[in-house]
Order: sequence, then C-alpha cells, then structure tokens
Amino acid sequence: MDSARPVALVTGAAKRIGAQIARRLHAHGYDLALHYRSSQTEMDALVRELESARADSVIALQAELAEFDRLPELVARTVGRFGRLDALVNNASTYFSTPFGSATPQQWDALFASNARAPYFLAQAAAPHLQAARGAIVNIADIYADRPLRGHSVYCMAKAALVMATKALAVELGPDVRVNAVAPGNILWSDNPVKAETLDTVQKRTALARQGEPDDIAGTVLWLLTAAPYVTGQVLAVDGGRNLSI
Repeated sequence: MDSARPVALVTGAAKRIGAQIARRLHAHGYDLALHYRSSQTEMDALVRELESARADSVIALQAELAEFDRLPELVARTVGRFGRLDALVNNASTYFSTPFGSATPQQWDALFASNARAPYFLAQAAAPHLQAARGAIVNIADIYADRPLRGHSVYCMAKAALVMATKALAVELGPDVRVNAVAPGNILWSDNPVKAETLDTVQKRTALARQGEPDDIAGTVLWLLTAAPYVTGQVLAVDGGRNLSI
C-alpha cells in the first residue's frame, strides 16, 4: 500500500503522552504505525478509536526496543504497510531511580536502551525513507537532561545523550530531514515529590503555576513536524517555565 497521506512511526504510543501524540497526528491526517511493548489492552483500544475515525489508517507494532534487531524491523514494517515514512517520534522511555552507590550495569543498559540507543538506531534505519519524504524526527527528551534529578543520575544521563543525538542527527541528516526534541516538564502526576509533582510544588516551581497536559506535548510535536520548516537541532522545553526555577 502506498499511502497518499503522511505516515508517522510513534514509539511508546499505547497510553499517556504517546497516545495523545498519536491522536493529534491522526486528526491532522497522518497514517500511523504505533509501537508498544507490553500495554496491549491500551493499544487495542487506541487502534479501535483511531480506526473508527478513519479505516485502514493505523497499525500496531509490538517490540522490545532493547532488542536491536527489532528496531529496523519496526521501520520496515511501517514502510511495508504504508509505502512511505514521513515522521519518527521517539517517545518510548524507561524511567526508574538509580541511587548512586547501588546503580548496576543492568539498570544502565535498560535506561540507555530505550532513552538513547533505540532512538538513534531507529533514526538510522528510518533515514533513507525520511530523506525521500523530506520528513522529520521528534525525540521526547526531559528537562532533567540538563539539570540532574537526585537519585536518577543514569536516567538523566540517558536523556542527555538523547539531547546530543538530536543535535548530532540534525547535522547528519540535514538538509533533507529536520531533527528536534521536546523536553516535557510536569505533565503527569506521580508519587515522586522531588519532581515537583504535587500541586503545591508545581505552583511554587512553575512560572505558569499549573501542571501541563499530554496535549501540550502532542501539540508541540505536531508543530515541529508540520509547521516549523526552519527549525532543526533544537530542544524545546514545554514545562510551563519550570526550567526557570532555582
């Protein structure tokens, strides 16, 4: 099948921010290849939702991104189904604490695999197709890529590697492919008060004095893919001004 519509591959798309990115792109006219690892129930529901809006527009692709051979396979299956690839959104992420003094090589490998290695090698596999389409890549980074979060040093280092990959790939793939990143601030509630994820700390540490929403990230991804033709190699913080806090 050779789609007349633009096609995006989105990793970690079954729920949360990834699912909202998928909804935004689909509503804008994209056909989608949606990757997930273990959230099959959520992915099945999302596919039904999007397919009900436009038939034959979505495929779901299950893969463990730490398995290197699955990365070019995701790209090949996307192009095999739709005949093209216009956008890659590296959203999938692993996140857990690694207190210094007890961090292990296994934790290092797990955090770097999804947050840095997979986005890089997916970009490498996708590059010929993106170049043919003069497409774009958006990586989902983190504001903690450049300001360390206590107890999460390996995660922060992995996201910092993703930020550098964004800049390096913008050079490697220009002028045909633009590569940018979005660095979310507080978007979803968690039980980790260090990340300013209580109402009180959000109001105190965020210039806009409120939490963001997944659609804030999704809208920025859509803008970078479709309406920013002279923007590449940039990391755009979507954090309500959280990065201004001291």
